[in-house]
Amino acid sequence: MGNSSLAPGVDDTHQVATRKAMARLLPLLCLIYFMSYVDRTNVSLAKAHLAADLGIGAAAYGLGAGIFFLGYALLEVPSNLLAHRIGPRPWIARIAVTWGALSAAMMFVQGETSFYVLRVLLGIAEAGLFPALMYMVTLWFAPKDRAVAVGWIYTAPALGLLVGNPLGGALMQLDGLGGLRGWQWMFMLEGLPTILVGVLLYFKLPERPRDARWLSPAEAAALERRAVLEADPHSHLSSQDWMAAIRRPSTVLMGLIYFLNQVAFVGLVFFTPAMIQQMKDTTPFQVGLMSSSVGLGFLLGVLVLPRIHRRVKSDFVFLGVLTAGLLASAWAFIATGSQGVQMALFVATAFFAGGVLPSYWAIAMKRLQGIQAAAGLAFINTIGLLGGFVGPYLFGMAESATGRSAAGFSVVMGAAALGLLLVPLLAKASRGDRPAAQAGGGAAPVVGPAS
Repeated sequence: MGNSSLAPGVDDTHQVATRKAMARLLPLLCLIYFMSYVDRTNVSLAKAHLAADLGIGAAAYGLGAGIFFLGYALLEVPSNLLAHRIGPRPWIARIAVTWGALSAAMMFVQGETSFYVLRVLLGIAEAGLFPALMYMVTLWFAPKDRAVAVGWIYTAPALGLLVGNPLGGALMQLDGLGGLRGWQWMFMLEGLPTILVGVLLYFKLPERPRDARWLSPAEAAALERRAVLEADPHSHLSSQDWMAAIRRPSTVLMGLIYFLNQVAFVGLVFFTPAMIQQMKDTTPFQVGLMSSSVGLGFLLGVLVLPRIHRRVKSDFVFLGVLTAGLLASAWAFIATGSQGVQMALFVATAFFAGGVLPSYWAIAMKRLQGIQAAAGLAFINTIGLLGGFVGPYLFGMAESATGRSAAGFSVVMGAAALGLLLVPLLAKASRGDRPAAQAGGGAAPVVGPAS
């Protein structure tokens, strides 16, 4: 149902309410996602020190970095179904407290086995966070506003790379203080604040517009109404049959494209410090500072590309162009021998690989509502998280085979090329989705989280 079905006054109320939600809700979602990304990726700064202090080599590090995503993926769908059942607020708070404690516990790593165990547990603890955030977006924002809303949420991991890497590098220079290694200080001082953020969210995060004290009843009603009505072309996807969302070819293809994106992007995130360290003789703080180039590209992408996406008629042409841009950036990095150009290409690669993500999730959310959004988005994220496991492992294997961390850019090229081949298949599968009248039973009401 289009905007024309609503009176001008209602539309104005919705615009005011959307601006309020962008200003009041999104900072809370960004805060928790920022903390998760800092705690998830700070291990990249410790790579060389874990090798020197504990004998954890490149292949073992790549496996440990990626195995986080394996633990995460195993519980992604059941975790988000629980978020739907008990409500996102207590579930997101629980996730933050447990993963903050486990992130701090990384300071006690003794060797490869304890490294693997803690990384798996960290992934299990964080399982369901991102799809729970995306699920909240479906409850609060109309489809036309979701790419921008998700773009703002993605500024959090971008800032996590942009700010977190220099911060982690500075904490690493506490090496020897109190008898602890620098990487131990980093894990402890970046993990403990996450527990406090989890407690804050439990008391401050409204689950639905009707729960927000800073919205009038009319504004809350306008947000909830528009989030449902503008998704009406796919309203059959709001039924209680959550398995139907997982069985759809378009859902599976979105998951596969996301898998390939995460192979490239997560591998890049975890190996950029090692690449820069091999390029230049630098201190840990300088490595962290220069590694933030990936965060800069990511931040530019999530702020710029969703706004361009609003003006492009075809979601799939847009997705294909950005995937082609990622392929070109990776090829250019491999082809050039200039370190200055390579630093610029770190930014460009992250711009395409990370900047596409808000648009990607907006495309996925167009097709899912209610419990099917909880299950379908979690399923897509599960497949993508397996890419987060495979990517660092392939990067580690490439480094072990060549002795060069930058060999991982060949992995980026391969993943981008395969993703580009899948985009036309996704477009075809999406056109083949059955209309509501053929889906059996017509439209069911959108199911929000249980009270």
